[in-house]
Amino acid sequence: MPLPTPSAKRVRMHQRSVKFEGFKRADGLWDIEARLVDTKDHDFPLSSGLIRPGQAVHDMSVRITIDSKKTILEAATCADAAPYPGYCDTNPPDYSKIVGLNLFKGFLKAVKDMFGMTRGCAHMSELLMFLPTVALQTLAGEAVDEHDSEHKPFQLDRCHALVSHSETVQRYYPRWYRNQNPG
Repeated sequence: MPLPTPSAKRVRMHQRSVKFEGFKRADGLWDIEARLVDTKDHDFPLSSGLIRPGQAVHDMSVRITIDSKKTILEAATCADAAPYPGYCDTNPPDYSKIVGLNLFKGFLKAVKDMFGMTRGCAHMSELLMFLPTVALQTLAGEAVDEHDSEHKPFQLDRCHALVSHSETVQRYYPRWYRNQNPG
């Protein structure tokens, strides 16, 4: 269902495009790529110069390589456009520090601790926050049959629709359904 029609005329001022892609590699590993591009629909004056309509204010990318256990084996970043050329892209934060982390075991907290506030680039760090769920979707088709597994499916109890006592779980994952009113 689409959003309701806006109640007033509007003029777009800003567009942020964020794209995530997951790839299965020939060597059995997985690449997750993320890209963020900010553009304006008008001249945008900055202290560093004028950004023209459609010109990227930010164009930043991240790629990680993970194994099937979701451990990060490689990490790379690049900033093809930044609002302060020669500063944002000079001596950038070392995002390779995430190598060795597991996307599902303390990853989000580690990213905040390592790259929060002035220790990192806000936009690169924002991209990192989505990597666990993108990895989950990328590897989803490779997972074992959740109905026969001894392990609770990862997605259960991670959103309101998939809480263990929900109708959704009762219908699609009956083995893992937990009646909240057992009486």
